[in-house]
Amino acid sequence: PDAGIWELRSRARIHTSSSLMCWAACDRLGKIARHLKLDDRAALWAERAEVIRDKILDNAWSEERGAFVESFGGSTLDASVLLMGEVGFLPPKDPRFIATVERLSEVLGRGPFMLRYEEADDFGVPEVGFNVCAFWRIDALARIGREEEARELFEELLEARNHLGLMSEDTAFATGEGWGNFPQTYSMVGIINGAMRLSRRWEAEL
Repeated sequence: PDAGIWELRSRARIHTSSSLMCWAACDRLGKIARHLKLDDRAALWAERAEVIRDKILDNAWSEERGAFVESFGGSTLDASVLLMGEVGFLPPKDPRFIATVERLSEVLGRGPFMLRYEEADDFGVPEVGFNVCAFWRIDALARIGREEEARELFEELLEARNHLGLMSEDTAFATGEGWGNFPQTYSMVGIINGAMRLSRRWEAEL
């Protein structure tokens, strides 16, 4: 158990996103070892990755919510599980990933913005959008084939930048006012990643 990606102070759980990153680390170590022709190490890390993968699939999927949830055996939703697509844990067309993207958009989405999670934290129920989560949703929507929807959300989200093109950590839904750290690096990285994900290939324009 840990405090999770959001560094929550009041609870420790086996967070799905933490387990996902452990899987990604083992998976990449296995691939690096295979590339270096270190067959014994490749087999070791591949086996570790498979164990973690099975644990996530067995314990993080909720039939009740129709989505992967925040922690093993839990029932609340958390935007960080959208990273499953980016790290390659599941193929984009996997029905469980598609269902998760749709469910999170429905529950956590607020127009172009997105909550980090639905459960109250140390400061109460979240009231503002966490901008990097909105960019994770855009990436996930594009991966499952809903690129036009992703592009529309991306263009709306860009309106939350200031006159210098900088973006804060959070955005208030009603006013568009920037909250939290400013400028926030991972919000800016979200802009770059979103633009790259949604850019049309040069070949398509020829």
